[in-house]
Amino acid sequence: MNAISAIPMRPMDKVEPKRGTERRRFRTIWISDIHLGTRGCNAGMLIDFLDTVDSQTLYLVGDIIDGWQLKKRVYWPTAHNDVVWRIMKRARRGTRVIYIPGNHDEMFRQFTGLNFGGVEVRRKKIHTTADGRKLLVLHGDEFDAIMLAHRWLAVVGDAAYTGLMALNRHVNRVRRWLGMPYWSLSRMAKHKVKNAVAFISRFEEIVAHEAERRHIDGVVCGHIHTAEIRQFGDVTYYNDGDWVEGCTALVEHFDGTMEVLHWADEMARRDAAEAALEIAA
Repeated sequence: MNAISAIPMRPMDKVEPKRGTERRRFRTIWISDIHLGTRGCNAGMLIDFLDTVDSQTLYLVGDIIDGWQLKKRVYWPTAHNDVVWRIMKRARRGTRVIYIPGNHDEMFRQFTGLNFGGVEVRRKKIHTTADGRKLLVLHGDEFDAIMLAHRWLAVVGDAAYTGLMALNRHVNRVRRWLGMPYWSLSRMAKHKVKNAVAFISRFEEIVAHEAERRHIDGVVCGHIHTAEIRQFGDVTYYNDGDWVEGCTALVEHFDGTMEVLHWADEMARRDAAEAALEIAA
């Protein structure tokens, strides 16, 4: 059986929204690099995010499902099914959902231009912000020299990354047992390793240059699992991060203001506020 066809498309368990959680509304939300089908995916944290926010438009900026891993072994827990169900539910209820496949879910690029249950599949998209700026939205692997020139090296790197994420899960299991918040081992490692920092910086410059070449105001991408907002001359570079390491999303407010939400920090602040209210009561 094809690994992708084995993915269930209806929720196995109904997950009730948390009581007392006020939903936050945004004009636009961008998320990417969820990597459903892998053990590193923080599906529980993403479900908390989706149960807490709403938007007029939702962009899925690639690597939503990890076809590379699913070809090796089917791993699809209930929480991953619930993520898909929530996204499809938004599309049915009127949220414009635009899916731009990445390199890990490139098998869906063949459906570019089609619409599935309200989800539009596109190769790239120009987004106009509330304040009139034009942003090029794409996954970003198009600018990854390692991916384009040495695909075998990218596959080896993916295997090493999977091992690091396994260690990350064990570290955070101990942290939860100790009552400590989520912490990304791999994100810390990337910021400490000089070559990784140089690669990220170069990637950002190349992507921003493409936006400048097209005479548009900015670019939104994912791919490198590093959330960022940077200015390169007249061009603004946005990266929405991922839901494996950093658990971040890029959002546009109704006045066109852009912001990166670090959801682990958002959850920690909310839990602290709830604990303070319980103590006060």
